[in-house]
Amino acid sequence: MMKVATITALVNALVLALCLKGLHYFHLIKWHPIGFYKKWNWFEDSSKLFQWTFFIFLLFIIGLFLYMTMRYVYIIPAFFSSLLLGLLVTITLEWIALDLPLQLTSFKKLSIPFIVIVVCLLRFLLETANFHQKEHTAQKES
Repeated sequence: MMKVATITALVNALVLALCLKGLHYFHLIKWHPIGFYKKWNWFEDSSKLFQWTFFIFLLFIIGLFLYMTMRYVYIIPAFFSSLLLGLLVTITLEWIALDLPLQLTSFKKLSIPFIVIVVCLLRFLLETANFHQKEHTAQKES
């Protein structure tokens, strides 16, 4: 079970990192995915390869944690949980990254492609966790 969780979280982290790099490259997000290093004075003197590798590792840990926790709430459809969690996470991240004021006009500055990618990847992660948990439960009952 842990092998599937590790592979799923790793694929999720790699795809998310590649998508974030692409969104930044094509100016679909107005912030840099690894810009928090400079903001928090982390790894400023290290190479970009190390910074991206560490970023992917952080995404992997977060994905693994989500996989392991959401496996136990497989009663809730992954569609709803990924949509709500994805919207909450992406809006919060962009609000913090862009330093947006608490106004309705700030919603126009949010990146829709970023929100869609995160929600889709969360759905992949949560659907996989739900599927394997249901399969594991069915095997125990047999």
